[in-house]
Amino acid sequence: MDIHRCRFIPYPPSAINALAFTHPSNPTTLNKGYKDLRLAIGRANGDIEIWNPLRGAWYQESILRGGKDRSIEGLAWIQDPDDVDKHGHKVAGKLRLFSIGYSTAVTEWDLDTGRPARHSAGNYGEVWCIAAQPKGPMPKKTANEELSAAELESQNQHIAAGCADGSILLLNTSDGDLRFYRILARASKKKSRVLSITFQNRHTIIAGHADSTVRIYDIRNAQQVRNMTLGSGPKGGPQEILVWSVKCLTDGTIVSGDSTGTVSFWDGNNHTLLQRIKSHEADILDLAVSADGNSVFSGGMDRRTTLHRRTGGDRPGDRTRWAKVTHQRMHEHDVKAMATFETRNMSILVSGGLDTIPLILPIQEFKRENHRGLSNLPQQPVLKSAPRKRLVMSWWDREASFWAIAKRRIEDGEGDAAPEAQGPEGRKLVAKILLQGEASITSCDISQDGNLVAISTMAEVRIFQLKDKAESLRVQKLETPTDVGGKGARLIHFSPDKRWLATIQANNSVQLYKIFEKDGLKQNLQFLPKPVDLKRLTRDFTIIKNHSQSLGSYNRHITHLAFSSDSRIFAVADVSGYIDSWVLEGHEDLTQELAPQHSTPLKPAPSSSSDSDSDSDDPEAHPTIIFGQHWLRKPTASLLPKLPAAPLVFSFRPSPPNTTTKTTSNGHSTPHPTRNTPYPHSHNLPTGEDRLLVLTAENQLYEFNVLSGAISAWSRRNPTSSLPREFRDLRDRAMGCVWNVGHCNERVWLYGVNWLWMFDLSRDLPLLEERAESPETEAMRGGGDVAMKQLKRRADFEHEVEVPSKRSKHDTGAGSRVKDSELMIGVGRWMRKTFGAEGKGQVVNLERERGRAENMEDEEDEVMVNRDGGNQLLSLRREEEHESHGGGKDMTNAVDVSASGDDRMTEWQPDQRLHFWHTFKYRPILGIVPLANESDDEGEGVTESNDGSHRGVEVALVERPLWDVDLPPKYYGKQEWDP
Repeated sequence: MDIHRCRFIPYPPSAINALAFTHPSNPTTLNKGYKDLRLAIGRANGDIEIWNPLRGAWYQESILRGGKDRSIEGLAWIQDPDDVDKHGHKVAGKLRLFSIGYSTAVTEWDLDTGRPARHSAGNYGEVWCIAAQPKGPMPKKTANEELSAAELESQNQHIAAGCADGSILLLNTSDGDLRFYRILARASKKKSRVLSITFQNRHTIIAGHADSTVRIYDIRNAQQVRNMTLGSGPKGGPQEILVWSVKCLTDGTIVSGDSTGTVSFWDGNNHTLLQRIKSHEADILDLAVSADGNSVFSGGMDRRTTLHRRTGGDRPGDRTRWAKVTHQRMHEHDVKAMATFETRNMSILVSGGLDTIPLILPIQEFKRENHRGLSNLPQQPVLKSAPRKRLVMSWWDREASFWAIAKRRIEDGEGDAAPEAQGPEGRKLVAKILLQGEASITSCDISQDGNLVAISTMAEVRIFQLKDKAESLRVQKLETPTDVGGKGARLIHFSPDKRWLATIQANNSVQLYKIFEKDGLKQNLQFLPKPVDLKRLTRDFTIIKNHSQSLGSYNRHITHLAFSSDSRIFAVADVSGYIDSWVLEGHEDLTQELAPQHSTPLKPAPSSSSDSDSDSDDPEAHPTIIFGQHWLRKPTASLLPKLPAAPLVFSFRPSPPNTTTKTTSNGHSTPHPTRNTPYPHSHNLPTGEDRLLVLTAENQLYEFNVLSGAISAWSRRNPTSSLPREFRDLRDRAMGCVWNVGHCNERVWLYGVNWLWMFDLSRDLPLLEERAESPETEAMRGGGDVAMKQLKRRADFEHEVEVPSKRSKHDTGAGSRVKDSELMIGVGRWMRKTFGAEGKGQVVNLERERGRAENMEDEEDEVMVNRDGGNQLLSLRREEEHESHGGGKDMTNAVDVSASGDDRMTEWQPDQRLHFWHTFKYRPILGIVPLANESDDEGEGVTESNDGSHRGVEVALVERPLWDVDLPPKYYGKQEWDP
């Protein structure tokens, strides 16, 4: 693969202003939390990112797009009271998300459509902070007992909002609505801003103001209970102290962080100051507390993340005190937002700020596990390309840019670019589109020939045509029917032959628009006024567990769509892992008269099980025939299994060169019209490449034959358990793929934000090698000093060569465990126990003694099962496949490992092909798009070396390192060398 490493394509990530988890911490919850657990990240450009922790395998699930001059300054989740369905089964309450941002309105978002559901605004100042009321204890009732009105009310959650004029109000969220309920504090003459707010309990609100005070309110009678003051500011500075954050511990203790860098602890009962700790050199912007109330984290302008822990109180009568344990500068800029979530096996703190990167820190294992950073780049790349014109398209907010990448000659065997292609002269910005209006771009696509461009927002879809003009491109907006341009779309995609435009509406309806050439002119393109509505399969949601029903129809939220290489198969996938597919039946006959449109009104995707639809409601009962073709869902489409996790890579395998199926019949194979069938069509089905590659969020790789509704032969011989352990243990999720098919190549290049993997699909992956018992297991079973020395040598080796650490099942959801020799807090993890007169010893894992490593045995057992039984089954499958092919294809070659250390792919040799290959050289990757591939017409763009061998697909790899991001000036302390 020939790589153009690009850093000139801009993408400005936005600062993080707010963080919120869907559920409060619950240390008694088993495993790593709720299946419907989500994290909302609010950014300064108005976007809200929804992240799925997925038991420690974090990935970005969706983005709620903002708009011009909008910002997210606060987030809060609530959950409606549980309900009972018609069968008497308990149904979890719906999760609801609220936001604020430099306005007088509180906005509720619809997760399914990605649009605001409702607003609540009034005659008060700008809302600066919000908090959700905690739920009351759930009363214990039998199945036949009904809850009283007071008990039902205890399960409702109000929203408290603090305003710039000093007023505090409550918003009622019952009955799925958002309306004004009560004013707790009216605007005073001083109009002291309410900077922070939280609930101490269900009836008490704590508010931090900009006048050096922390005030307490009782929402039952709308009265102020107490006014606690911090005094005047430091000498030489402002007289008033800004209370940027307030939090409450489980015992009622109030914690505040202010503009002097001080963390204050207040007695929650008599409202007196207990202790002050000067923890930061500048303003403390946010606080976070642990579920047990023994740890408090603070983050501020000095980039520090500081841990405070409760000390003392071991004996009755002892007074507890708080102490600053440690601090570390993990962020590159201000730390503006923090959020925590804890269960029995998951204990994490998420922080973010102006450096745009969310960090995951362990709480209970702080300094014993590493922190990890999530990507500040979109999970789905904001890049597209037109390989036939060597154009790269990028977009953000309301702007789209087009770059032309010049070809480069390959010099004598070195693979370096010719001098005239190096530097800025190798690329050029040839066009730019800036959308009018306020809505941000949700999706873009460009046809493979670079002629058509589609840009969608939540309000409209716009189609542009690119025409050559000297050394640049002229952008011309095309007139489109109201049904095309007047509706917004979340996702759009051109078919490879540029005859169809697929759109996914806000309500997850799937529509295809026909593109045709009027009067036979390629430059005169038009859209048919009516779309083809594709109906998805109705899924039986009765099998979904109670904890997943809280997301409602968001479970059917479509995230990916793809066309096959011949444009005759179309497929979509949703958050739950369901795949729906359709095929294009018949031959295209442009001479045929258009049939009347039979499209049905738009309907949202079903969110619950229902009876089978009647023929009158089924679009396939009255198909929309367009030029002798129509889309239908094959019966085998229901045979595609539900994926175990949401898909992150969703792509059809391209057809090899010179195998493109001719789809236009010119009327020769289309039936003639008759009186009974005035608009006839052929029933010819596609026969081209139908293999669909899917990579899930849990790094599970599958390939399906869509037409037959089964997994492909390669996927059957190479299940997920046969993938390399290094690939399965990748912490950063995949973003996309690039294909290299043709000239004896069947390779797919998968990539994430900091890794690039190649798999050769023409070969089987090597079987798991027989390996002896691990040193960890031997040490835990009393292997003694030899096993411990082996373990230490391997740990030292991995540390020296920077081998990526494995993601074990028993981590807390943050990063990998800190090396034993680098632990800074507490004692080590291993202890040698001696017993008996002879002094026999046994090495004991202290984490196992504490119950933290209870899953390690399960992991070892799984490895043993896969090693013993899995290899035998795979060998049997491959032998059967080998015999069915006449024994002419080698599928059992050993692993090819390059010993040279060179991270570039070597030229292909029949006996030196690699099963897989990877590198961590490129980071952070915004996206990879093809510039030319081996399936291009007449072989254009295929790079060759001097010996005539093919080097494969040519791609543009776009990197966006943090040092290229324009950030505001940051705070520098007196001792900046102090971490």
